[in-house]
Amino acid sequence: MSLGLGWWILNHKVFGYSSDTVGVGQKKYVSWAMKVNLDSAKHYPITDVIDGDTIKVQIDGHVITVRMLGINTPEVLDPRKGVECFGPEASAETKKLLVGKSVLLALNPQYDRIDKYGRLLAYVRLPNTSDSEAVDLFVNEFLVKQGYAREYTFDSRKPYQYQVRFKADESEAKKAGKGLWGKCTNG
Repeated sequence: MSLGLGWWILNHKVFGYSSDTVGVGQKKYVSWAMKVNLDSAKHYPITDVIDGDTIKVQIDGHVITVRMLGINTPEVLDPRKGVECFGPEASAETKKLLVGKSVLLALNPQYDRIDKYGRLLAYVRLPNTSDSEAVDLFVNEFLVKQGYAREYTFDSRKPYQYQVRFKADESEAKKAGKGLWGKCTNG
């Protein structure tokens, strides 16, 4: 099996990535994430939870892979890294929160719309569906606060919208020994 075919199988069958004019190496792939119209007030149904920071969402008749902005959860599917400490717990928590639900998605105005794998980069909110005055759950931030995810800055020259907030959340989770900060030797 060639590297190209292996990459395609890994990314399309395991991670569900696809892209359009997204360069990986010297090849270009197709991504509906570049083309869909996103309404930050619309509820989008979750079709799958890939891992702790990656989900699939139905948008405009297309299933789009969404990578949560500003966070990174320990790996469970990447064959180059193996299953990392607290990866299964982070994936399980994201599944518990999102399977069978609909979410609100928002892009970061300072960031690219998609990553190099063709995944839509977004903030994910779980809408409050009760009659109470509770606010929506900001999933990206919740995962950092509870120690399921680390704060993640892809390009330090381009800070994202909630970077300062997520870094503070991570610091508090570390101090409290929450999640991966209490279980994993290197956090």
